[in-house]
Amino acid sequence: MSYHNAVLLKETVDGLAINPDGVYVDVTFGGGGHSQEILSRLNDKGKLYAFDQDADALANTIDDERFTLINENFRYIKRFLKFYGVKQVDGILADFGVSSHQFDVAERGFSTRFDSELDMRMNQDGELSAYEVINDYEEQELRRVFYDYGELRQAPAMARVIVEARDQEKIKTSNQLKSVLKKFLNHRKENKVLAQIYQAIRIEVNQEIEVLKELLEQTPELLKSGGRLSFISYHSLEDRLVKRFIRNGLFEGEPERDMFGNFEVPLKKVGGLIVPSQDEISVNNRARSAKLRIAEKI
Repeated sequence: MSYHNAVLLKETVDGLAINPDGVYVDVTFGGGGHSQEILSRLNDKGKLYAFDQDADALANTIDDERFTLINENFRYIKRFLKFYGVKQVDGILADFGVSSHQFDVAERGFSTRFDSELDMRMNQDGELSAYEVINDYEEQELRRVFYDYGELRQAPAMARVIVEARDQEKIKTSNQLKSVLKKFLNHRKENKVLAQIYQAIRIEVNQEIEVLKELLEQTPELLKSGGRLSFISYHSLEDRLVKRFIRNGLFEGEPERDMFGNFEVPLKKVGGLIVPSQDEISVNNRARSAKLRIAEKI
């Protein structure tokens, strides 16, 4: 079984405009597909650092003296690059999707296809799992998770049903959770609604929105002038944050303008939105919602 098929492989690495003796970072190493492609374009002076908080990904490490794999969350990118003596880099690549490996290993709890214990931790040493979210969160907190991260209009009713059910018996498995929420899963939309529910819980467990914001805020300082970021998002919450930050350096509101109505931003977009071809989607269906945005440090 393939650990992960890299999405938009050529387009994402092309977007970095690789300098052969430059320094690059792949913050979502996974199966190493993007990292391998970056290394293939570097010369002996080039250097690649990669991040992955999932211990399973360490088995895919690349035996190359130009390569360093850091088993940490990429929210700490600046801290760990500083440890290796790196202050600025030529490019940063990110593929924010859940790896095929994480989806396909039933006990990780990421997939709606299997009955497994509620987990969904990308870092298996993390204290918060899907079990705690479902069984310990107050009703108001559950409502927030489902509404903000799953964009589910029935979030209040879902939260209420979960709280009532767990008062009778702890909800330990994905099948139990599906059973509790069965009245919201009509046959025509069952897969779509389940995907939204799982997405919401996973984002909360792994603090994905906060982590993405922290990464984006560090990129202007980390990138050299003319350095690139090449980021793949898979849902609108992520893509909106990436798009807005590239456009005006903020996640909400508008930047301060001078007396002429102008404002300064740290990045400028390169090209337009890139999505996978039908050929790629036919080979790897998980690529269907991928959106690639590229930006350059001004």
